[in-house]
Amino acid sequence: MPEAPPRHRPKWRLPVEWLGILPFVAFAVLFLVLPTMKIVIGAFQSADGSFTLQNLIDLNTDSIRNAYWTSIKLSLITALLGCAVGFAMAAAVVFGGLPKRVRGPLLTFSGVASNFAGVPLAFAFIATIGPAGLITLELRDVGINLRALGFNLLSFWGLVVTYLFFQIPLMILIIIPALDGLKREWREAAEVLGATATQYWRMVAFPILFPSLLGTFALLFANAFGAVATAFALTGPQLNIVPIKLFAQIRGDVLGNPNLGYALAFGMIVITGFANVIYIVLRTRSERWLK
Repeated sequence: MPEAPPRHRPKWRLPVEWLGILPFVAFAVLFLVLPTMKIVIGAFQSADGSFTLQNLIDLNTDSIRNAYWTSIKLSLITALLGCAVGFAMAAAVVFGGLPKRVRGPLLTFSGVASNFAGVPLAFAFIATIGPAGLITLELRDVGINLRALGFNLLSFWGLVVTYLFFQIPLMILIIIPALDGLKREWREAAEVLGATATQYWRMVAFPILFPSLLGTFALLFANAFGAVATAFALTGPQLNIVPIKLFAQIRGDVLGNPNLGYALAFGMIVITGFANVIYIVLRTRSERWLK
């Protein structure tokens, strides 16, 4: 019986299909992974490089505790309002009988607005509803003084209004696919069984959408908690929130403490990381229902 010809092992070759994501991997490592590792390590180091827990202990001061509480309150309020308004707008587009031509421009605007932040966003709001903004002056001419009514853009509630400009569009972008996933058969079955529209939403739609809604709320919370450029450009150092206090510690002047800044950033990483984990878990659970 003739022997089978020897099988040649294929030579190792470079996985060319992975070359396309190398720029992304390099970018993520250089600007996400390595800085995060630097922050985590620096949070447990003293000025001479030795291990210490003093930086974390120093977080337990009135000023820093107030900064964390103000940031958490700001993030909770903007996430809650962003979810409520964004859900109402998305539901109006998907189920409200609006013309189909409205959906495209809304999604396009939401995609742009959800990424419009920092100094340009702060300047746009100052030029519009700031102390000498266009709308502020126009309202003053007709006898409505926003400052006298208690509204000040350069304050906590002014920052809430500004953050909603990118929080609401982000909610719209995320929740519209979830609303599209609600099958028409579920509503028809509920109607056949005698359920009203309110009962359908309370007993069918909202339980299915709840993980997605809660996950999006967590994402919006993390999105607002980590925003720094908009807050600093709008209010400067007068508002005591964690990103601004962090910037004051690491900007390099003689009064700064970089290692305390690393500890502040480490606390932010823990909080935003926890919020993002909640979002990922709940989003995955919601997608099982909507497939």
